[in-house]
Amino acid sequence: MRPDSDRPAKADEIPLDLEELRAIAGFSAECAVTALEIFERSSPADSRPRNAIEAARTFARGGKRVKALRDAALAALKAALASDDPAASHAARAAMCASSAAYLHPLARSTQVRHILGAAAHAARAVELVAGDTVDLEADPMQHPARCATPQVVDVLRRFPAAPSGGGRVGELLRSLDRTLRAGDLTPSAS
Repeated sequence: MRPDSDRPAKADEIPLDLEELRAIAGFSAECAVTALEIFERSSPADSRPRNAIEAARTFARGGKRVKALRDAALAALKAALASDDPAASHAARAAMCASSAAYLHPLARSTQVRHILGAAAHAARAVELVAGDTVDLEADPMQHPARCATPQVVDVLRRFPAAPSGGGRVGELLRSLDRTLRAGDLTPSAS
């Protein structure tokens, strides 16, 4: 079933319900908030990314899937585009992804994985840029999202095709997390 409909799913649709969308939005908000400080240091008066994360959290806690989520995502994207700091821009994009996670489409398309893991990948890229692209296995920015992904999030992820190619470094991070979560020891939810 589509999360907003009582009609049967089409053959190319992924089973997905509202509670699963809430889990994805909550996971995305948790990932995005890890980079929020990076944006706020760069633009302390701009609350658009914070508002987008809060919109995602509100939805995750049972709020309605309303236009305000899309508006918050668009506002966070505008904040990202307005930033001259690449790390801050990725932090704002993580917030945008969190707010738009509620709109994961139940389509069997690899591009939909961006709705699930986009916030984590952009937040990780923001952290990398602040660290100067140095690789520190002890401080791997993908460890946090891998630990935060609940069995329900992993279960939803596994219903979709693997993450798509492309996307530069953010795409690499997205695919890395995708592979980690799909191969992990987490047991898919019973739902």
